[in-house]
Amino acid sequence: MLLTVEPDGDDPIYQQLRDQIVVAVADGTLKPGDALPTTRQLAADLGINMHTVNKAYDRLRSEGLVRLGRRTGAVVARGPADEPAGADELADWERRARTLLAEAFAKGMAPPEVLERCRALLAEFTSR
Repeated sequence: MLLTVEPDGDDPIYQQLRDQIVVAVADGTLKPGDALPTTRQLAADLGINMHTVNKAYDRLRSEGLVRLGRRTGAVVARGPADEPAGADELADWERRARTLLAEAFAKGMAPPEVLERCRALLAEFTSR
């Protein structure tokens, strides 16, 4: 798996890393039990601060997608075939989805177009 960052991008670098790892889990590139690069190695490879990688990994840990251990490092904890998200995770997801949908609506996208784009994006994950 190749992770990249845009230092001058709109999203913070830790968020870019987190998002790319989530997509890799969703599309099957990363499977439960797969090890992620160490924080030091990923920071060195990308030329970023180690604490930035730690922040991304910690966020993934708090979301239940990654396990962090002293000996094992960061390991993918779950995949799309695992049990569904709990009530707290679902509420957090709905909050973030609401913001994205509000952004689309505020930018003038028609609801049918938003739904069609969502279906197309979701199909990318479910077809694998």
